[in-house]
Amino acid sequence: MSSRDLTRGPIPGHLLRLAGPMGFGIFAIMAFNLVDTWFVSKLGTQALAAMTLTFPVVMLVGSVAMGLGVGVTSVLSRAIGNGRHEEVQRLTTHTLLLGVALVVAISVVGLILAEPMLRGLGGEGEVLELAASYLRIWFAGAGVVVVPMLGMSAIRAAGDTRTPAVVMSAAGVANGVLDPLFIFGLGPIPAMGLEGAAIATVASRAVTLVVALWVLHAREGLLRFSWDDLGLIPDSWGRVLLIGGPAAFTNLTQPLTIGFLTGLAAGFGEPAVAAFGAGGRVEMFALIPAMAMAMGLAPFVGQNHGAGDHPRVAEAVSLSLRVTIAMGVLSFGVLALFRDPLAAVFTDDPAVLPLLARYLWILPLSHVLVGAFFVATNTLNAVGRPLPATVLTLLRTPILLGGGAWLGASVGGLTGFFWGSSVGLLASGALGLLAMVVLGTAARSEA
Repeated sequence: MSSRDLTRGPIPGHLLRLAGPMGFGIFAIMAFNLVDTWFVSKLGTQALAAMTLTFPVVMLVGSVAMGLGVGVTSVLSRAIGNGRHEEVQRLTTHTLLLGVALVVAISVVGLILAEPMLRGLGGEGEVLELAASYLRIWFAGAGVVVVPMLGMSAIRAAGDTRTPAVVMSAAGVANGVLDPLFIFGLGPIPAMGLEGAAIATVASRAVTLVVALWVLHAREGLLRFSWDDLGLIPDSWGRVLLIGGPAAFTNLTQPLTIGFLTGLAAGFGEPAVAAFGAGGRVEMFALIPAMAMAMGLAPFVGQNHGAGDHPRVAEAVSLSLRVTIAMGVLSFGVLALFRDPLAAVFTDDPAVLPLLARYLWILPLSHVLVGAFFVATNTLNAVGRPLPATVLTLLRTPILLGGGAWLGASVGGLTGFFWGSSVGLLASGALGLLAMVVLGTAARSEA
C-alpha cells in the first residue's frame, strides 16, 4: 500500500498538502454543475426549469453518498493509522460492495418513482416530462456517481487528496466537452436536448469510476476479494454506517433548510429571493478554503487517532481552528468591503442590488466561526464520534439557522432575516469550538 503516512512529518505541511487539492476538488464539483446549467440554459426556459426540478432528487442521492463517504474516510484512516493492512483491504472492498448494493436500491426505486417524485415537487406538463426523461437516464447510471464517491473517500483516507481532485477536474472537462456534443448534436451524434445532458453527466462520471478502481487496486493495493471474508461484510458495513449513516441523515437537513429559507425570502418578494440566491452562490465559493481545510483534516486526524498519537491530533485540530477562523475574518472583510461591486457582477436590477449588497456584509460575518464548525464535525466523525457531530449539525442547520432566520424575519423583515441567519451560524460555530473543549477535542477522546 502506497498510502501517505500522516503519522510522521511536519503537521502544517501535511494539512496544507491535504487541504489544497481538496479545495480544488470542491471547486471542480461546483464548476461541473455550473457547466451543466449553462449549456442547458441554451435549450430554453422549460429545459432549465426541468433540470432545476431534478436538483432536489440528485442532491438527495448525493447527500447520502457523501455521508457514507464520511464513514469510509473515518473507518479506513483509523485502520491505516493502526497499521492493519489486511483489515484496510477488507473494509475498502466491502465499502465498494456497499456502494453497489446502494446503487441497485437507488436505481430501482428511482426508475419506478421518478415521475411521482417530480410531480410531488410541483412538476407538470412538458417540464415534468423533460425532468423525468433526465432522471431516468441519471438513475440508470447512478452506479458511476455513487460508487466512485465512496472510492474517492477511501483514497482520501490513505492521505491522498490530490488524485480525487485531479479526477474530478478531468470529469468536469469531459463533461464540458460532451455536453454540447450530446445536447446540441454534432455530425453523426444527434441532438438529444436535456437527455443529452444526462448522458454527458453519466459518461463523464464513468471516468471517475474507472480511475478510482484502478487507483485502489493497482496503486494502493486496497482491493482484495476473498470468499472467506463474505461473513465479515455485515461487520464492515456496520462500521461504515455507524459513522456514515448519521452523516448522511444530517446532510439531508441542508437542502430542506435551504428550501425553508427560500420560502421565507419569497415572503419579501422576488428581488429578495434573487438576492438570497445570488448571495448564497457567492458565499459558497468564499467558504471553499475553510471547507477544504476541515475536510483535509479528517484523514490526518483519523490516521493519527488510529496510531494513538493524541497530542499530534490535538495540535492539528488547534492549528486548523486558528487557520479557519483567520480565513473567516479575511472572507468577511473582503466581501463586506467589496459588496457593492460584487453585487453588480451578479445583477443590474436596481431592486436587487441593494438587497444583495446588504446580504454580502451581514451573512459573511458568520464566516468568522463557520470554519470552526466544519473542523469540529469533521474531527468528531474522524475519531468515530458520530453522535456529537450529528447533534451539532442538527442544532446548526434546522434549529439555529432555520430558527434564527424565522425569528429575525418575524421581528425585522428582510434585514432581520439576514441577521437571524448570520447570528444562527455564528452560534453554531461557537458550539463547535465548545464541543472541542467539552469533549476533550477529538484527539483526546478515547485516549
